[in-house]
Amino acid sequence: MSKQAIQLSDHFTVSRLLRFVVPCIGTMLFTSIYGIVDGLCVSNFVGKTAFAAVNLIMPLPMLIGTVGFMLGTGGSAIVAITLGEGDKKRADSYFSLFLTVALAVGAALAVLGLVILRPVAVLLGAKGEMLEYALRYGRILLVSVPTFILQNMFQSFFVTAEKPNLGFAVTVGAGVTNMVLDVVLVGLLGWSVEGAAIATFISQIVGGVLPVFYFLNRNNTSRLHLKRPLYNGRVLWKACVNGSSELMTNLSMSLVNILYNYQLLRFAGEDGVAAYGVIMYAAFLFVAVFVGYSVGSAPIVGYHYGARNRSEVHNLYGMSLRLIGEMAVVLTIGAMFLIPQVARFFVGYDPELLVLTTRAFRLYGLSFLIMGYNIYASSFFTALGDGITSALISFLRTLLFQVAAVLVLPELLGIDGVWLAVTAAELASLAVSFAMFRRKDRIFHYRSE
Repeated sequence: MSKQAIQLSDHFTVSRLLRFVVPCIGTMLFTSIYGIVDGLCVSNFVGKTAFAAVNLIMPLPMLIGTVGFMLGTGGSAIVAITLGEGDKKRADSYFSLFLTVALAVGAALAVLGLVILRPVAVLLGAKGEMLEYALRYGRILLVSVPTFILQNMFQSFFVTAEKPNLGFAVTVGAGVTNMVLDVVLVGLLGWSVEGAAIATFISQIVGGVLPVFYFLNRNNTSRLHLKRPLYNGRVLWKACVNGSSELMTNLSMSLVNILYNYQLLRFAGEDGVAAYGVIMYAAFLFVAVFVGYSVGSAPIVGYHYGARNRSEVHNLYGMSLRLIGEMAVVLTIGAMFLIPQVARFFVGYDPELLVLTTRAFRLYGLSFLIMGYNIYASSFFTALGDGITSALISFLRTLLFQVAAVLVLPELLGIDGVWLAVTAAELASLAVSFAMFRRKDRIFHYRSE
């Protein structure tokens, strides 16, 4: 049994569930790792001003690229439910529609981003050398937004297509491409921040364009295939609403990162922004585990909900809460031991910045005990087709609570309040997540068979 290919329609034990989601976790981890290499090369080969500039402007292309997360997660949930209902032809049609619309919208947003890049960089506080670095890096990343969107979408749809291992392989290929090019273009050829941006762009072509040819091949064993899309405004709107939580999460992350950088410039100057950049790169590794698990398990939940298999949805819900709790403890303990080593890789050349970064990360790392439940709650309701509840959790967690915390806590605790803001926001969100779990069970009946 264990050697058979795992299908969405299976009954899942803990080991079977982990086997299915581990490639998706690996995909997220590897995506984080090759993003970290970008930061390492810029920080060590170009300097901390360039590193701060990259992290200051990064929220803009990330914000624009959120449409890929929205249509990837919201669309894949609809496709999974449709597969569970037994209509593969309609599922393929939806899949093709979501991909085509995302690509068209991405191209339009890339043009908009290029127009507003300089005023946004100035508004964020960049000036002088930092402004020039930010513009040089940002222009290339904005051109790559359409491929970035496709890459984000395929992370979800490879799982729905029952090809998580292939999705992981594509991510590894993209990641290796990025890391090798980072070292060559930034480290060996000295192409500065442009080299890091070009490396990212080419890696996104690997991760976002090559899968198109795979899904166009109707002779493969994928559950999904691309075909001529048929416009369906109702389904497209439903995918947008259903994926609005992921849109909100990524929009909020970008906006909140801007606010964090603003506060850090006030309390610690350029060093504070650089320290926050290190934290973000390293935190991606830990958050990737929770996001990977949630994205990997969501199509299973959606499939069984579509198939009206209430007992299996109940089984997945209970197992997931236990697994997330165990992962949270292990990751938090691991973070406390790994933090000084991770910080030294990035900013070991600056003793004062190293001390600041290490303390900041230890305070920030307390959030790992809590955030997994909130990430899963949002993803779980998306999988059930309840985009409004999912968006509510994401809005409160990633925007409202964090904005309140990062504005209030620094006034009370100084710079430590900036680092503790995310933990405070996650704690407040946890109360909302579990309240929604109890309330929505009256509709979806996942807490009992």
